[in-house]
Amino acid sequence: MNSIENDNTIFFYFISVLNRTMRLPLTTLEIFNAIADEGSLRAAANRLGLQPSTVSHQLKTLEKQLGISLFSRTTRSIKLTEAGLALFRGANPAFDQIKAALQSARDTGRSQRGELRITMPGFSFDMTIREKLASFRQLYPDIELEISIDETFVDLFDGRFHAGIRLGDRVDPDMIAIRISPPHRLAVLGSQEYIEKHGQPAHPSQLLNHQCIRYRFGRSGQLAPWEFINEEGKYSVGVSGNLVVNTLPSLYTSVADGLGLGFSFAEYRPNGESNVVPLLTEFIEPIPGTFLYYPREYKSVELLRLFIEHVRY
Repeated sequence: MNSIENDNTIFFYFISVLNRTMRLPLTTLEIFNAIADEGSLRAAANRLGLQPSTVSHQLKTLEKQLGISLFSRTTRSIKLTEAGLALFRGANPAFDQIKAALQSARDTGRSQRGELRITMPGFSFDMTIREKLASFRQLYPDIELEISIDETFVDLFDGRFHAGIRLGDRVDPDMIAIRISPPHRLAVLGSQEYIEKHGQPAHPSQLLNHQCIRYRFGRSGQLAPWEFINEEGKYSVGVSGNLVVNTLPSLYTSVADGLGLGFSFAEYRPNGESNVVPLLTEFIEPIPGTFLYYPREYKSVELLRLFIEHVRY
């Protein structure tokens, strides 16, 4: 067995001993590593910002746990024993890897290059993000932007997303939220052909006489309410119809095809439906705009900061 193999064997033996007696003491090993690097307890203490007595105590603790001396000490010098040299040769590359990993983590937070993953519903992409996407890509070509379209709420950590985009009243209060759009106007929607054939409702109560296309939320399974406002406050109209959908594009397409009236964003036209008319807007209160939200842990991620500055309202 050569000296390197022997050193590795001794090193892993030390680690197994430490694991049996206590959790792996990275702080103590760091102190040992500094003493071996600097050649003295005082120099190691200065490097680590510790008192020499603390360094001496930690070294004695480590030697006691291992049951072996790591340094030979005289009044003029401190030198590694054979066992200490084996531990140093094994531990030093590990600390280099830890330093490299820490630097990589810092670079990831500060770099303008890398991956940025954001989840959002389709209407947020079409209404808020799409028009700003080309200019963002031109400004930051080294950012790999991944957009995941999902109408349901997604756990950002589980999905490995840096941020999400949702309506303001649907953002978790524990998240940091940034407005990226003005409030949205809602309307009852109908095609010109439907209105010519069935008439135009002049009041929300008249919707009870119409075929209404309802929207079912994907996550809760609830039907979206048709909410209006008068001098007494908000109220809902229990509309009915023989068609229920669970995506906004299918809602708008069905309205454009004259299958009934719908309730959604006043100006949103996901499929370019030019014959759709907004109705009863004077009876409907605007809703909070679109917000980008993210965990506080990601507030220093440079890629996310650049995206927010580009799309914020």
